[in-house]
Amino acid sequence: MPFVLTVDQQGSRRGADRVAGALDLLSGVPVVLRFERTAGDEFQGVLDRPAAVVDAVVRLVRAGGWSVGVGAGPVQLPLPDSTRAAAGPAFVAARRAVDTAKHRPVRLAVQGADEEAAADAQATATVLALLLQRRSPQAWEAIDLVAAGATQAEAAAELGVSRQAVGQRLAAAAWEAEQDLHPVLARLLARAEGGSRP
Repeated sequence: MPFVLTVDQQGSRRGADRVAGALDLLSGVPVVLRFERTAGDEFQGVLDRPAAVVDAVVRLVRAGGWSVGVGAGPVQLPLPDSTRAAAGPAFVAARRAVDTAKHRPVRLAVQGADEEAAADAQATATVLALLLQRRSPQAWEAIDLVAAGATQAEAAAELGVSRQAVGQRLAAAAWEAEQDLHPVLARLLARAEGGSRP
């Protein structure tokens, strides 16, 4: 069973349409049906791997300005060529989730076939989102370099700071804690859809 992400732009009536930029941001995320605009400032995508859902959520939370609903459950088969033409319980769950997300401080919610697991996934996703939202631009600079494979010494040289300063940025950003949360959230999402894949 796949996952559906329904994503809605916050405050779209007061600002420019950012959907095209978000679609570019998510272009590297593996999908079953690609992310595409469904109506106005909203878009959807269908994914089949919990880890890919976590990746998409992290990208959207970091970008900011989006309400994100994750729906876990079955969809009608065979899948059509377009996300806009697809249907099924996962789409209904994603709709409920994005509507819930609009009223939550972190603007993120999860609905699934297994309600208890979905609630656990939502709680874990909330903690992850809070970590991401509280990071400074300096912390993100260090994280991006280390995540791309640089050592802390190499990141320090690139940023023109000491290795100790890079370590402090990573610690203040709870980088290791975030990395620990990714597989936990993926496992909970798998349970929410009734599966067990990472």
